[in-house]
Amino acid sequence: MSKKYNSIDLFAGCGGLSQGMVEAGFIVRAAVEIDRFASTAFRLNHPLTEVFEDDIRNVEGKNIKKIIGKNPIHLLAGCPPCQGFSILRRLNRKRSVNDSRNSLVLEFLRMVKELQPQTIMMENVPGLENYYQFIKVFKELKNLGYNPKKEVVDVKDYGVPQSRKRLVVIGSRIGDIDIVIPSGLRTTVRDAIGDIEAVETTQDPIHKIYPSHTPKIQEMIKLVPKNGGGRKDLPEEYILECHKKVGVGFNDVYGRLRWDDFSTTITGGCLNPSKGRFLHPEHNRCISAREAALLQSFPKDYKFPTNIPKQSLALLIGNALPPKFSYIQSNNIKSHLDKYL
Repeated sequence: MSKKYNSIDLFAGCGGLSQGMVEAGFIVRAAVEIDRFASTAFRLNHPLTEVFEDDIRNVEGKNIKKIIGKNPIHLLAGCPPCQGFSILRRLNRKRSVNDSRNSLVLEFLRMVKELQPQTIMMENVPGLENYYQFIKVFKELKNLGYNPKKEVVDVKDYGVPQSRKRLVVIGSRIGDIDIVIPSGLRTTVRDAIGDIEAVETTQDPIHKIYPSHTPKIQEMIKLVPKNGGGRKDLPEEYILECHKKVGVGFNDVYGRLRWDDFSTTITGGCLNPSKGRFLHPEHNRCISAREAALLQSFPKDYKFPTNIPKQSLALLIGNALPPKFSYIQSNNIKSHLDKYL
């Protein structure tokens, strides 16, 4: 009989990290999430988890311990929001954007100290690796006996149908553990969304959510070549003025996904084709919210609130840790716990 282990999800979002932990066999006993839309989505899918809907800076470890009781915390996991280090926020500059959320990595460290979990896992954008506060946190984790490992990896190398580079940190105070090497399993856009029903006939309310456009933009979308075309393939009269300037980046805007390739990174702009390569490979529309979630590797029946703004839904999906990636990392930690406990 498989052992059951307790885990905590900090900065839980809509539950991508927790979904992976649950699939790996963890019981997610508590989660912390400040955003009410994200908390709603989390509760829809993880109703047995106690959710602290609050700023983590207001949550004390002793309050989480009340839920756990005398049981050990086997895994403390979290993805502290550090948008100031994302490539888009930095506009490809090396320096980070001054964002108050950058310091939330220190809250992760505080919770490690207060809860003393047996293992830890943290995921973030690659740009965090050289941030002085992260360097401080990593050193402190060493001093606390977790012997942490860190590595920048791409989730597409772990079977997620999306290119998405992430910094992963894991550690254990009960034995040495390494980050999982890439599985070599490759999943494409076709694998993820190729057999989904039409948006016109679906009974899935999440699949019905995608943007509508002005007649001119809709006509432009029709002219983007199927299966990977982009704005550079458009006739001159359909290229937007803002895209004609020399040196303008963001070549993926109004681009189509490619069936037999990975998706580009699913971001908080995934329901707006002006924000990236988010047009369907074949149909003359943006990907739907369900398709975006599937490209993030969420289960097809994962629940999201439908009574929230479209942009808010896109942020929930785009900001999530891909559950399949979480599962692989969490399963590695579970095997480690099985070995030592």
